[in-house]
Amino acid sequence: MITKIPITILNIENEGFHLLINVKINNKKALLIIDTGASSTVFDKEKIKKFAAEKEFISNDKLSTGLGTNSMKSEKTVLKKIIFGDLEIKKQPVLLLDLSHVNTSYESIGLKPIDGVLGSDLLLKYDAIIDYKKCELRLTNKTKK
Repeated sequence: MITKIPITILNIENEGFHLLINVKINNKKALLIIDTGASSTVFDKEKIKKFAAEKEFISNDKLSTGLGTNSMKSEKTVLKKIIFGDLEIKKQPVLLLDLSHVNTSYESIGLKPIDGVLGSDLLLKYDAIIDYKKCELRLTNKTKK
């Protein structure tokens, strides 16, 4: 089964583009950046609290790199449910980082803050195809072919 999720393509001050998608986490709306260069799906450690209880966060021994920093401490959690269009993913492990610098940049140019970043872990797992012409992300649910 292939799920098609609409993408919003943002022109960031003529410097480049960001791809955004709307998803649901534990039945609440969330806004994510699609980042094919991110190795993992990551959520802002403050914003995730509207989707998951803080007591469910586990400290991560590894330092995370990227997102404009050399290394930062991260935490992990398992999200009970993420919904991408018709695709429902249960018990998905994700990283938690401080993404406030991303949201500060977004807000300074009048954009909505994001809740997280959809990374290559899920993009690969679900055979993602980004169709720029149709402005959609296609994910394949391999368990329901």
